[in-house]
Amino acid sequence: MSQQEVYLGNPNLKKANTPIEFTEEQIVEFLKCKEDPVYFARNYIKIVSLDEGLVPFNMYPFQEKLITNFHESRFNICKMPRQTGKSTTCVSYLLHYAVFNDNVNVAILANKASTARDLLGRLQLAYENLPRWMQQGIISWNKGSLELENGSKISANSTSSSAVRGGSYNVIFLDEFAFIPNHIADDFFASVYPTISSGQKTKVIIVSTPRGMNHFYRMWHDAERNKNEYCPTEVHWSEVPGRDAVWKEQTIANTSEAQFKVEFECEFLGSVNTLINPAKLKTLAYDDPLNRNAGLDVYEAPIKDRNYLMTVDVARGLGNDYSAFIVFDITEFPYKVVAKYRNNEIKPMLFPSIIHNVATGYNKAFLLVEVNDIGDQVASILNYDLEYDNLLMCSMRGRNGQIVGSGFSGKKSQLGVRTTAAVKKLGCSNLKTLLEDDKILVSDYDIISELTTFAQKHNSFEAEEGCNDDLAMCLVLFAWLVAQDYFKEMTDNDVRKRIYEEQKNQIDQDMAPFGFISDGFDQDSFVDVDGDRWHTDEYGDRSYMWDYM
Repeated sequence: MSQQEVYLGNPNLKKANTPIEFTEEQIVEFLKCKEDPVYFARNYIKIVSLDEGLVPFNMYPFQEKLITNFHESRFNICKMPRQTGKSTTCVSYLLHYAVFNDNVNVAILANKASTARDLLGRLQLAYENLPRWMQQGIISWNKGSLELENGSKISANSTSSSAVRGGSYNVIFLDEFAFIPNHIADDFFASVYPTISSGQKTKVIIVSTPRGMNHFYRMWHDAERNKNEYCPTEVHWSEVPGRDAVWKEQTIANTSEAQFKVEFECEFLGSVNTLINPAKLKTLAYDDPLNRNAGLDVYEAPIKDRNYLMTVDVARGLGNDYSAFIVFDITEFPYKVVAKYRNNEIKPMLFPSIIHNVATGYNKAFLLVEVNDIGDQVASILNYDLEYDNLLMCSMRGRNGQIVGSGFSGKKSQLGVRTTAAVKKLGCSNLKTLLEDDKILVSDYDIISELTTFAQKHNSFEAEEGCNDDLAMCLVLFAWLVAQDYFKEMTDNDVRKRIYEEQKNQIDQDMAPFGFISDGFDQDSFVDVDGDRWHTDEYGDRSYMWDYM
């Protein structure tokens, strides 16, 4: 091939409008590759091996299955372990689609732009090693995109709301979708859906290793339940040749069992050190709300004569953190989440009206607002401008910290609660017990998602990097509140005493299956090691506390 026929001096690339004569065998082969992407990848794709350099792509059975699914289904979602060649498999199909279809647009999207460009680089390498007669001529070729003379284009970008806005794409490939922050993923699909729905043959390919119960988990779970159009494909680590029980033991020894479960067993766990036990998180299931409107999800409409409580976390409305609140039914055990609000664009000046309307609708629910930052303004508007009666307040009581009440008491009183280290510690401890003992029923997807990445950091708990914990903190505030004396007055329900009695009864059943012999004394007493009898009713509920209090 002469220099006039190559693209920008690259001998491996054919310039556009370069004439070529096909042999009869080449025509047959071209048509065979067009009809069968698996055959094309098996015979014409080359990859770079760390040990052997440039080698043919010898596909495993599960990789052939993936390409077949991509070819036959419009929407695909794949849950795959690390280091299974998923990127190479997807790139092979995308290259086939661009070469053998005219005037198509393909988008390669990843959580980072550099990752997307790396995937495009693998595609370009495979293209350079195609036979000349199979190649389309090159119109443009760079690190972020390429264009072929058949009109097909491939671009690489980070996954964001602006990545494909304004364009029309035939195939959108989303790599490691679980590692994209929730708010970016939501914005992306809000902008990309018109692009997807504009065509009858548009394809979406989502491939990822799980990372908590986030947007990827929801789409995967819905696909398994046939609640969306996606074809789910799961690959187990043992499907990769050479991976056996010995390999598993070595991998766990070099990492950890928890890490292996996430990265290779593909379990939808969050961080390793989550506040809530992973075994419990796995049992939490989400439901669709009865109503959904502008961030408000309602799971149960207000019921007359029932008691409700709202906890509120306030953000600045700049698109990062969310302003959020959760509505609890506190009439009886177990407590229940009946509604939640979550919006990262609502301005603090507008947020009080939404809180007021929802709280009023839920039988004038008790209201606890976090006032560390901008929340103080929100609480002030609710109290002074909207004159909401059931706004809870706190007073400082020395070593005991903040005490909840319904009005100002003492010199150091404030609207709402400040989330201090002590408040957060007690709230997290209480929340762990309440959730793991099924004292709070949660069926909201966003709340469960945040709990899977609400993990220990230093001496506290917070969201993993790139995740949010606004709803989780609403739960923490609620859990802190239930340990307050004022909460017992609101509900006539002593949480600490109830949990203690249930745990004591369980211990009694385990330790004495045939029952105890009564000595005639009241049960509200016990004898210590010195033989002295103590009456717990003298001290009320304070004689028994949770082990973390």
